[in-house]
Amino acid sequence: MNTITFKDRQIGPGYPPYVIAEIGSNHNGDMELCRRLIDAAAEAGADAVKFQSWTEDSLIAKEEYERNTQYSDKKRHFGSLREMVRAYQFTPTQHREARAHCSKRGVHFCSSAFSPAEADMLEELDVPFFKLASMDIVNLPLIAHIAKKQRPVVISTGMATLAEVERAANTVREHGNDRIALLHCVSIYPPDYTDIHLRNISTLEHAFDLPVGFSDHTIGIAVPVAAVALGACIIEKHFTLDKDLPGWDHHISADPAEMRAIAEESRNVFAALGSSTRTVSAAELEKRSKFRRSLVARTNLQADHRLTDGDLDAKRPGTGISPDEIQYVLGRVLKRPLEADELIRWEDLR
Repeated sequence: MNTITFKDRQIGPGYPPYVIAEIGSNHNGDMELCRRLIDAAAEAGADAVKFQSWTEDSLIAKEEYERNTQYSDKKRHFGSLREMVRAYQFTPTQHREARAHCSKRGVHFCSSAFSPAEADMLEELDVPFFKLASMDIVNLPLIAHIAKKQRPVVISTGMATLAEVERAANTVREHGNDRIALLHCVSIYPPDYTDIHLRNISTLEHAFDLPVGFSDHTIGIAVPVAAVALGACIIEKHFTLDKDLPGWDHHISADPAEMRAIAEESRNVFAALGSSTRTVSAAELEKRSKFRRSLVARTNLQADHRLTDGDLDAKRPGTGISPDEIQYVLGRVLKRPLEADELIRWEDLR
């Protein structure tokens, strides 16, 4: 499997997981909140901060706006769908401001492009990769437009069949771009644990021979960390300063403490995975002398005594004759007396 590069980071098997703090629309249209989110994501150890690049006109048709004019859940929806999209859309100026603040804080700026024009804007902002949202895995014209830019393309696979994933990846390849990563994703907010199927990470790896990560919509930190244990090389998690803030995604997002835990524990799990080759570390070898056992006299024994199995026991420490060498001890004669529980040494035998 080939790895891909996001600016200064290698992505794929053998490299630490790349952690994306998905701000999305959690900035709520407020640039002060946006900067605070970027700061908190950087401090939590995220590699990248991701937004969503859409406008009132680029994502939703008139029919959908007219169908969603009011909501019963006033905490997540302050008005009609159009009013919320208008308030939460990320303008070109806001993109540039967020990009500059990400650069200042040392995290990658990236975003999901929802139209060709927005992809063009993100290219000008020098994003390390293009993110394709799950909803657009069948939007082949958009995929083709993004693929032609010859930057890495990260494709979320929520709601998609394997055939649809294959077609999307092939569309990228058809334009001479083989820098592709997939994200296993369940497009429910939040999903039931029984619907997550983390083993799909391995399924996607084997089916497409591409780096595979996990775009997480669960509550808490357990599932994204478990995804790393199953081979996920990218972890994308919605991020907020406060789960109680009004807006669409704050309630299913990680707060700063959770994001820090995800970043730290994901890297710890990656380090712990190590190699499939069986090895004994230097630290473990050192432990052998303390934790393993040595042959000892079971009772007081006199010099010139010929040792039998009943004369011997095995106890810590492991600095003497190992129990697996007992065959070379039985029948030997003691050169000197031994007290009960005394370690037997090779120099004690003849």
